[in-house]
Order: sequence, then structure tokens, then C-alpha cells
Amino acid sequence: MSYRTFKYEKIGHIGTIKLSQNRVAYDDLARELQDACGEINGDDAVYTVILTGTGETFVDFNDAEKGERPPQGPAGAIAGIDRPVIAAINGDAIGEGLEIALSGDIRIASGKARFAMAQSTHGRMPSDGGTQRLARIVGRGKAMEMLLTGDVLSAAEALEIGLVSKVVPAEDLTEEVQKLAETVAVKGPLAVRYLKEAVLKGMDLTLEQGLRLEADLYFLLHTTADRTEGIKAFREKRPPRFSGR
Repeated sequence: MSYRTFKYEKIGHIGTIKLSQNRVAYDDLARELQDACGEINGDDAVYTVILTGTGETFVDFNDAEKGERPPQGPAGAIAGIDRPVIAAINGDAIGEGLEIALSGDIRIASGKARFAMAQSTHGRMPSDGGTQRLARIVGRGKAMEMLLTGDVLSAAEALEIGLVSKVVPAEDLTEEVQKLAETVAVKGPLAVRYLKEAVLKGMDLTLEQGLRLEADLYFLLHTTADRTEGIKAFREKRPPRFSGR
């Protein structure tokens, strides 16, 4: 796959999306990410995805303040990936950039990164899930504070409120995220995929409905070849050889 607004590569069972260090058009990135994320979902060999930037910022838009938006933005495309997404936040994630970072399942930040949901400063508001994902991740009170003030947070402050899971020196970010991706990628790919579905969908359900969803996915997993392989490998005391089926 070849794209203008980012680079995509797959090594082993890990796919990596590297956002361009150049300023990109919002709708161009949205359109290309929709295509790429669809391809990823159709590739059974991809178990985990890394999302990162390549410049001083996580992503930089050249028309972030222009009016019309496509039906689904970049964050919506990333959120539609049905396997774990690790956001390696290498630089400033401001406004639309933070919305994209929020669409990942785990966020690890460089100590140099800064964070803000500053659209209101320009008389705008988030349009790609920012109001919804931010509140679910850091809580309603802190989300309202960030949205209404547009204040910029340091990486340490982002860690304190749970916006990111970990902060590492800039020079260690790539290695740290790669290790995490490899840790996730050796787990049962279908189990991990169902885990993600159970957590994300369950947040919008009652506890009873969420428990039913978990049970349904649990029993569905037991019908797969990977589950059979996992049991067999445990009994034979060897590493499992999962196939994603």
C-alpha cells in the first residue's frame, strides 16, 4: 500500500502507520486512512498496529481551520481498526492531532510531546470524536476543562490524568512501542480482537448487556482454530502457533 499522507509498512504481524512530517490536508488524510484501515482489517496477518508521526508534531494539518469535514475523519478511520492500535505520540498532539491520538487503544508519549484540545480558541469544536473519546478516557470534569480552556498539557500532565499510559524519553519511544507491540502480537490474535470489542462496545452498554456480550464473544472464541491451538500448546508445554482463524 502506498499513500501520500503517511507511510504504511508491515513487518511480521505488526503494521505501522507513520504520519507524514509535512503538513497534510485533513480530507486527504481522512480518505487515505479509511482505505488503509479497511485493508488492515482485511489482512489476517496483521495482529497489532502502531500509529506514530515522523516529525516534530504527531500530525500537522495545513487546513485544520477550514469548514467542511468528510463524513468520517482520520480518528474515526483509526478507531475502526478491529485489532489493537498503539499510538506512539512523538510530538505535539494538538486539536485534530489529539483526536487522532485518542482513537488508539494505548497511548505512549515522548517526554517532549504536548497535548491540547484547542479548537475553541479558534471558534471551532472537535468534529472527529474528540468530545466523546476525551471524556471517556480522562473523565468528564478534566475533559470539559481541556475543551473549554484549550490549555496545553505537558507529557507529564497527560500521564497524570490518564491521557497516556506511559511517558518515555524521545530517543526511546520507538523501541518502547515496538516492544509493546511485539508483546501484544504474540498473544492469540482473535482473543485480543474480541477483548477489544468487548471493552469498547461494553462501555456503551449496561453492565448486564456488557456481560452478555463478553459471554457471547467467549463462546465464539471457543469455536476457533486458535483456541484449539492454544489448548494444545499448553498441554504440550510449547509456544502456541496462532493463525488468526
